[in-house]
Amino acid sequence: MPYHLNTYEERVQNFSNPTARSLLEIMSRKKTNLCISVDVTTKASLLRIVDAAGPSVCVVKASIHIVEDFDQDLVDRLQQLSKKHDFLIFEDRKFYSRGVHRISSWSHITNAHIVPGPGVISGLARAGQPLGRGLLLLAEMSSAGALTTGEYTKTAVRLANENSDFVIGYIAMSRQGVQSDSEKDFLILTPGVGLDTKGDGLGQQYRTPREVIFDSGCDVIIVGRGIYGKGEGNDNESIRKDSERYRKEGWEAYESRCRD
Repeated sequence: MPYHLNTYEERVQNFSNPTARSLLEIMSRKKTNLCISVDVTTKASLLRIVDAAGPSVCVVKASIHIVEDFDQDLVDRLQQLSKKHDFLIFEDRKFYSRGVHRISSWSHITNAHIVPGPGVISGLARAGQPLGRGLLLLAEMSSAGALTTGEYTKTAVRLANENSDFVIGYIAMSRQGVQSDSEKDFLILTPGVGLDTKGDGLGQQYRTPREVIFDSGCDVIIVGRGIYGKGEGNDNESIRKDSERYRKEGWEAYESRCRD
């Protein structure tokens, strides 16, 4: 049976990486496969949005490097919210252990593209693996005309299989493109998810949670503006409502996948 037709709980045993195991356990426990992507420029907005959406998500994807008033207090409070609402933190930046943000010390998950070669994985592993962190490789993108196809994607899959103790999965658009030649289980987190629009005029293409989870066999839907709106975010009640709407749609698609 293909890995993705098993339940999240059943798939825990397929992974040795602590972050991958923890994520699958959270997803099963909270009945959510929703990751909120928060790209705002102020500390207050980031924390407010995360607190409002937290009960409905398994992962918070942040872009800390664009927060203009970043400080250690932001990191501390984000970690507190992670424990309060039972989610993992995913910093959307290709980073090592050094620098002002010291990502490996607080982010459970980070990502990397493979253009620099396998050294980017070994470099990140030196910082993150002793802490039980996990890495996602950028294998495919949701924007029209993206060049992450063909040999690029094949190379990402090969490197993931060679480093499966640290690489826990991919940013990808479908399971077919990254899992077909692999004997190992990997998590697939997918951006470009929307319930109210099919595109943004800038090349971004949106699919529904069902199209991503049921039709394409992916594991986690990544949603940003569809939940918190424009600028520094909608009001808290709107964020809670839309987070729950996406959580429900994603979970129903997953249950249908396992059942059918």
